[in-house]
Amino acid sequence: MNRPTEALRSLINSGTPFIAADCYSALTGRIVEQAGFDAAYMGGHATSMMHFAIPDSGMFTTTEMIEQSGRVAEAITIPLIVDADQAGETPADVYRAIKRYERVGVAGVHIEDEVPPKHSRWEGALVPIVEMQARIAAAADARQDPDFVIVARSDELYAVGGGGSGSLDESIARGIAYAEAGADVYLPTFATEEHLPRITAEVPIPIGGYTTLLPGLTIALATGWGVASAARAHQQWAAHLKEHGELPPEAFGFEGKDALIDQPVYDRVIEQWASRTGRPLRSAD
Repeated sequence: MNRPTEALRSLINSGTPFIAADCYSALTGRIVEQAGFDAAYMGGHATSMMHFAIPDSGMFTTTEMIEQSGRVAEAITIPLIVDADQAGETPADVYRAIKRYERVGVAGVHIEDEVPPKHSRWEGALVPIVEMQARIAAAADARQDPDFVIVARSDELYAVGGGGSGSLDESIARGIAYAEAGADVYLPTFATEEHLPRITAEVPIPIGGYTTLLPGLTIALATGWGVASAARAHQQWAAHLKEHGELPPEAFGFEGKDALIDQPVYDRVIEQWASRTGRPLRSAD
């Protein structure tokens, strides 16, 4: 079986576009794998919202994301790509963060050129190109596994709330510079189908995007829907319980639950323990 990093690198190099599907926990990572996706994606917005009930404005720390992503990587066999935000305040922080992401089993991360507090009421700017190049170079220097994938995300086209100016020329310039610094994939947030022919022609590394595999993209990170669906269902059933004082059977359980949580594996281990030590076993349901 390929290492997750090797599997991700092979997917990117295959020339066949693919989707890395949304997850924010070990269970949702398993669900994505069970559905047949070749890779999973763990976004900062989904993870910070689900685990800490905070927005994706820069308060969710590198340490918290490493901890959560390690749990997911341990639970799945497909490669996991993680939103590392800025991966710290300095290139030294980035260097240490990449080593830790690699150690917990993550196959790749994306690092962005925003300045926190991002996605907020503050009308901030992006870091200068040379600063982002330093982040990318530190990330490339830190990895021990040459297949660990470094994705450079630029929010230049994220003009409202993202810090960018909306310039396609600037987005392309950043992509070229980030590739020179050692990025394996370039992720120009909010690039449209009209933008992509120029970006793919001028930026010399594979291009990624969000949600939909537009023509020209190698990878799409389909994020946001998982946490929204889970929260919506929880809201609906909580309101139903409050109003009616009870819940219908369909509120409990879900398809494939036992397999997703390795119930048969642990049943076997416990049965063996009970048999070897003379402990009683209840009959199977």
